[in-house]
Amino acid sequence: MHVIESFKLEGKVAFVTGGGRGIGKTCALGLAEAGADVAVVDVDPDTAARTAEEVSAIGRRAISIACDVTDSGEVDAMVNRVVSEMGRLDIAFNNAGICMHTAAELIDDEEWRSVVDVDLTGVFFCARAAGRAMLRQGEGGRIINTASMSGRIVNRPQKQSHYNTSKAAVIQLTRSLACEWGSHNITVNCISPGYTATEMTLQVSQYHAAWIDDTPMGRLAEPEELKGAVVFLASPAASFVTGHDLVIDGGFTCF
Repeated sequence: MHVIESFKLEGKVAFVTGGGRGIGKTCALGLAEAGADVAVVDVDPDTAARTAEEVSAIGRRAISIACDVTDSGEVDAMVNRVVSEMGRLDIAFNNAGICMHTAAELIDDEEWRSVVDVDLTGVFFCARAAGRAMLRQGEGGRIINTASMSGRIVNRPQKQSHYNTSKAAVIQLTRSLACEWGSHNITVNCISPGYTATEMTLQVSQYHAAWIDDTPMGRLAEPEELKGAVVFLASPAASFVTGHDLVIDGGFTCF
């Protein structure tokens, strides 16, 4: 296979959680540009529908699904719908996440559970449902989780112990699932973005100067700079890559 051909995703079906905006939206479009049909999944049905329209405009099949990733019943129903309406499931990008900036002593039980439920438990529910579908198909698959450089370092100046903890757990979950499902040709990897100019990070501009000063490349990432990594991990080019955490942080974790 020619090397360029190994990055193409024609005939593949993907779902992307958190696909209504930010990194999820950009990567949903990137997967479509590489040839995949895409189910856009988001807790907000309106943003999911708009992203699905953009996928369709690229010329790929698309559906939008409203789903709360913290509800395992909704997640299972979402994956069943993807398989039923699109015929199969080859790629799962478990990207939905939230972040809050609160000092540890001020985090109440509800806030802790909210962050961990979305950022860790939701990733597990989606990976589990995708893994079950791929095991039934018997043809392998690609599972990609969104972790964070925050799973490797402690961020500053903001305080976010719940977020950091959940993202570190996503990295270990990724490795664990990779080992369990590797013999079935299901690869499981994660990406760990650095500070990226999404709607979520743009709302906390008071931190930007410090973040940029600590990043060797001297800027925030653009969401478009992440989609190549996701397409790679979803593609035949990454057929022997599993259990890997791909850090995309402009050098932040080098310091």
